[in-house]
Amino acid sequence: MSGPPQHAAVLLREAVDALNIKPAGTYVDGTFGRGGHTRAILERLGPEGRLLALDCDPHAVAVACAIIDQRLLVMHHRFGDLADALRRAGVAVEEAVDGVLLDVGVSSPQLDEGARGFSFRYDAPLDMRMDTTQGETAAQWLLRASVQEITEVIRNYGEERFAFQIAKKIVAARGQRPLATTGELAALVRATVRTREPGKDAATRTFQALRIHINQELEQLALALPQAMTVLKNGGRLVVISFHSLEDRLVKRFMRDEADPDHSPRRLPLRVAELPQPRLRLVGKPARASAAEVAANPRARSAVMRVAEKLPGKAA
Repeated sequence: MSGPPQHAAVLLREAVDALNIKPAGTYVDGTFGRGGHTRAILERLGPEGRLLALDCDPHAVAVACAIIDQRLLVMHHRFGDLADALRRAGVAVEEAVDGVLLDVGVSSPQLDEGARGFSFRYDAPLDMRMDTTQGETAAQWLLRASVQEITEVIRNYGEERFAFQIAKKIVAARGQRPLATTGELAALVRATVRTREPGKDAATRTFQALRIHINQELEQLALALPQAMTVLKNGGRLVVISFHSLEDRLVKRFMRDEADPDHSPRRLPLRVAELPQPRLRLVGKPARASAAEVAANPRARSAVMRVAEKLPGKAA
């Protein structure tokens, strides 16, 4: 097994431990990134084990393809199409996988490569696409979206209280000249948002919101979670690492509802066998990065990891 040096994967040991790796098992790393989790999973797999690594970012796929390991299959694929990826890989979809890992959100390389347009720390084309082979760039979307659409995205995904004012400024500015770079957008937002928490750039929330929207990040997560339930074997583990409260809220609700599905009125006369049966068992408490990990990698500060195990279905 070989490959270039990788960025530090957040909660690396904790996530791989949570997968409860079986040497001959089949696993999915839905977000390869730069391969920290993938490499750690491969270290625990035996010769008969199998790992499918997905990523929608062609840069990440190129790094993954440099890993020489017969147990690893790499696919340029979004994790929201998890079941389709397994079919294309020749893996039976239903109850075929021993573990699914999702490390959601933007990766450090995407933020650190200024030309990708994710960060206002660099003046670069306003792109923000994880998959640079398809879809609209942030600049293209901002050129056609209405004030209402821009407001809703910035308010809902960035939790920005000045969303309407920013949206109006964006639409007014494009009447003169389209916003083409991260620097232009950041300057416009900073000129609009006069107050912000100490130490926080005024453009942070807007950039976050646009990135989430352009890449349909929450929609992809909402699609992936029920598919993971389908593909997991009984006893298989679902491990999700989130970096944003909106992501974590979605994961928390999904796991909670699958672990405690009984929402029937309390006085409804139902036999125990007729009650909805839980499909997941929550494993441990939500995990966060240690102080030492946060000191080494400040981006780990907001990470939350949730783990659940698939339960056997009720016999017919």
